[in-house]
Amino acid sequence: METRDPAAWARDLGISQEAVEIYLESDVVDLHLDTFIWNRLLRYDLRRRHGQGPTRAHFLSQVDFPRVREARLTGGTWVITTNPWRRAAARPRVFLENVRRLQGIFESVPEDFRVVRNVAEYRKAVDTGRHAAFLAIQGGNALDRDLDALDLIPDDLIVRITLVHLSTSKLGTTSAPTGSRRGHGLTDFGREYVRRLDEKRILVDLAHINRQGFFDAVEAHDRSLPLIVTHTGVCGVTPHWRNLDDEQLRAVADSGGTIGIMYQSGFLGDRPWSGRAESVVRHLAHVVETAGEDHASLGSDWDGAISPPRDLRTPLELPRLVEIMLGRGWGAPRIQKILGGNFLRTVAAIRG
Repeated sequence: METRDPAAWARDLGISQEAVEIYLESDVVDLHLDTFIWNRLLRYDLRRRHGQGPTRAHFLSQVDFPRVREARLTGGTWVITTNPWRRAAARPRVFLENVRRLQGIFESVPEDFRVVRNVAEYRKAVDTGRHAAFLAIQGGNALDRDLDALDLIPDDLIVRITLVHLSTSKLGTTSAPTGSRRGHGLTDFGREYVRRLDEKRILVDLAHINRQGFFDAVEAHDRSLPLIVTHTGVCGVTPHWRNLDDEQLRAVADSGGTIGIMYQSGFLGDRPWSGRAESVVRHLAHVVETAGEDHASLGSDWDGAISPPRDLRTPLELPRLVEIMLGRGWGAPRIQKILGGNFLRTVAAIRG
């Protein structure tokens, strides 16, 4: 993986060379990249370099393989999002088609990317100059036909499943205002689903689920394993239906897991089209202050139809986060945990 000249990159971004050097010395892993959805819907070619497009990198056109490489994003969790309106009986077949499609895209550029299942494979990929791609499902209803549907996952390829997305499902109730069954959390089937994920050593992701469902999952979960929330904001900075409160942050920390802060400006407390990267760090700081520095991570949700900070529209601006963290007096060890170390520790705890 080529490394950009630190001094030139720092000048381009208007930040210190120290920030760029810390970034380049770190594992940098994004917990939630939603770019594959645009490949499915619009034939967006992940392998081709794109500009910011007519939306100026709002909603889509935030990530592609060339920019991932240039930015030295060492790893990322690439998400297959479930279409909740598809017939339940057809969803497993479509999921398997999408796994093969996404895996095939990565395999078409073997010199630059490698699909990985655990930290050992991550290390091997990065040590040979490749981006390490973890695969995930957003919306456990992709495989909710029955509990045995999880056995369809090929070769342990899926490292995490976000239980629910923007719609309530057979598993439980979304946090979104559109969700039905308000006042309900996980269903009985959802609780069994959590236990099956634990057995299969697939991380249980509690982004998007409502508060009752969140704690239902905590109760059903194997307490010896970490939980994860891959892309969220925090209510301690910005009260919002999409964000986690302090009790939820501590529950994830108590499990040994980590919380990825997303880049959607509205959830961070900024107006759309005018957010700033500083807001991401404010949310990270609240996680650090509430749950500890071992439990904060980056989970952008780039290309998930978000409006990102105007100075953090693509991976090429990521060192700006390091500069802001340095400005808060944070040292390199804490910063490196947040950039990737905390997520890798969480994966190692469940998969090695």
